[in-house]
Amino acid sequence: MEPIGMARPASDKKITLKASTLSLAVMVTVFLVAVVFAANQNDVIGWIVAVISFAWLLLAAFLVFGLRRGARKVSSHLKNASASMAARAQQPGASETVVVDEGTRTRDLKLDHSFKIVQVQAGVIKEHLDTPGDEARGMVDRALETIEITAHNARDMMKPSDGSAPLSGEVID
Repeated sequence: MEPIGMARPASDKKITLKASTLSLAVMVTVFLVAVVFAANQNDVIGWIVAVISFAWLLLAAFLVFGLRRGARKVSSHLKNASASMAARAQQPGASETVVVDEGTRTRDLKLDHSFKIVQVQAGVIKEHLDTPGDEARGMVDRALETIEITAHNARDMMKPSDGSAPLSGEVID
């Protein structure tokens, strides 16, 4: 198996070209022989064979020319892709490899969520801080407790201090 972007030797291309040309020549010959026999004998079976051989000739021509066109397109796309990759490889800093650690990514998402919780609870505190009444005071207390639990859990996600499990509790919004 050859690597992508590697060109085949010219001799391989000539063999393929010769084989496809030969197959088309054989199909044309079969068609012409069928037409000559059908014309000489002038019967229905001969003309049916001629039509069938013509259909096979059309199919062979379609496949040969279609595959050639497709191969040319694929070849040009591979050349363009390899040229663009070569250009990118020559840019400064392009050879650096970035490794994505799923554990770090998951931790970062959890920390982001924790910060969002803190922002929401800070909004709750701002909303109910100046409101008189026991219900408003209860909302502020629950928001502060949620912030405390979230901050503790977030710090333990970054680096557990004593190896204990994160705080747990019921968070009420």
